[in-house]
Amino acid sequence: MDRLWPRGLSKEAAGVDEWPRAVTPSAELRKWFHGGGSAGEFRERYLAELAGPEAVAELGRLRSLAAAGPLTLLTAVKDPAASHAAVLAELLSG
Repeated sequence: MDRLWPRGLSKEAAGVDEWPRAVTPSAELRKWFHGGGSAGEFRERYLAELAGPEAVAELGRLRSLAAAGPLTLLTAVKDPAASHAAVLAELLSG
């Protein structure tokens, strides 16, 4: 779940039910990371963002959805293992 929608893919074609921006990295964090920030520090900064009240509430809701059945996370990054998607997957599975 990125804050920016991937180019060349319509929301209808993707079949996305929801796009919870409250758990996506802020524009500032995303720009910092794509500007050469380290994956480790990105993770720390992103976890700090996820500690905010709106993100905490949304994470709780997403955990409930994940417990009830499959939950698919989408991302447009080239390396999902070193991205916010991996952090989210970890938080939602635990």
